[in-house]
Amino acid sequence: MRRAMAILAVCSAMTRTAASAETVNQGALILRDFERRVGDYVKLRKTVQSASHRLKATKSPEAIEHYAHSLARGIRAARRGARQGDIFTPEITAEFRRFIDLTMHGPDAAAIRASLRHAEPLAPRPLRVNDAYPPATPLQSTPPSLLLNLPPLPPELEYRAVGHSLILRDIDANLIVDSIANAIT
Repeated sequence: MRRAMAILAVCSAMTRTAASAETVNQGALILRDFERRVGDYVKLRKTVQSASHRLKATKSPEAIEHYAHSLARGIRAARRGARQGDIFTPEITAEFRRFIDLTMHGPDAAAIRASLRHAEPLAPRPLRVNDAYPPATPLQSTPPSLLLNLPPLPPELEYRAVGHSLILRDIDANLIVDSIANAIT
């Protein structure tokens, strides 16, 4: 009888371990899909960028703005059918919400919430994929402790917390690449 109980306990532990490993592997697959989608965007961006003139080192705000608008126009044209969820698929969104939830309930949660509360007020205009990040909307900083729990991005992109949403933003083009609504609660 003891031997049967021991075998049952070992089998039960192996089943829990296998289920746990499957969850970890599923999470890794989801992150790999996110990295692939981001990589595809960066590849498209570089193609657009190579077809247009490069910005030479300048302090001229007009030249910088002209370059950003030109790059954004080219990216928009190349991503004509872009919509919310192209990068943040439902599976990726669920994984990001899990990461954010862990952070928002972790030891730094109070500091993160305070940081987000003290950020500049936001424009009520909804932010949409392929739109420019509105000039009237401040680029509020995203708390570093929140960023540490999100997958790293290539230098062309950044995460931004905008109200309760998480935005994926093209830095040079000032373009909203994708977003997750109500990601930060």
